[in-house]
Amino acid sequence: MPEHDLDLLKRIATGAGHIARGFFEGANRVWEKGHDDPVSEADLAVDTYLRETLLAARPDYGWLSEETADTHNRLGARRLFIVDPIDGTRAFVAGEASWAHSLAVVEDGDPIAAVVFLPMKSRVYAAARNGGATCNGAPITASSMPNADGARVLASRPTFQDRFWKDGAPPIERHFRPSLAYRMSLVAEGRFDGMITLRDSWEWDIAAGALIAAEAGALVSDRHGCPLRFNNPNPKTPGVLAAARGLHADLADRLAIA
Repeated sequence: MPEHDLDLLKRIATGAGHIARGFFEGANRVWEKGHDDPVSEADLAVDTYLRETLLAARPDYGWLSEETADTHNRLGARRLFIVDPIDGTRAFVAGEASWAHSLAVVEDGDPIAAVVFLPMKSRVYAAARNGGATCNGAPITASSMPNADGARVLASRPTFQDRFWKDGAPPIERHFRPSLAYRMSLVAEGRFDGMITLRDSWEWDIAAGALIAAEAGALVSDRHGCPLRFNNPNPKTPGVLAAARGLHADLADRLAIA
């Protein structure tokens, strides 16, 4: 019987973890792709492994990765892999553990299978469309926080500047993790009530986390409250808001983003 997409992603993510961990615990050259945008040997080695193994298993799927030159060939594929070899490269090169491999299969613009794997924390978040979400095989559920008052929200500090909110920043308890995929997975797990980024977000950072959060019961949208769609010609979305349903509605109503 052919291997299901989710099982394939889990298996390959484990292999990626072995490769990345070798660089994390040993030598790892780093250089800048652009301003404050590092890439390392580990990113490229993991990208090569993911591309070769996943496309060997699904040669008819398209491909979109942070570390592979993009082509519009993927736009004609009904299904494609969207991956970030190492989400949280800055944390990785700083010796911090909160980085992740983010792997998703997208069909006609919607994620249908997803894995976010944190090798240094031994956490595997996974989801399949209409199949729920899990962490290390156990079902996970998003929080039921009804509004922003006292909510625990993952976001960068600038997100809660008063200028982005109609009546000033809401009274939330702000936290941060460097990986967007990890932030969305923590919302799925109910460890935080929501996450928000107002900056345009690359699809490879959020495709896997979006499905995991949604399958755990969170509401996931862009910063305007619109559903996320993937495999766009320009592979970005206008921010991300993933939160308990009541909290999502409250944050979306308070935002002053045009």
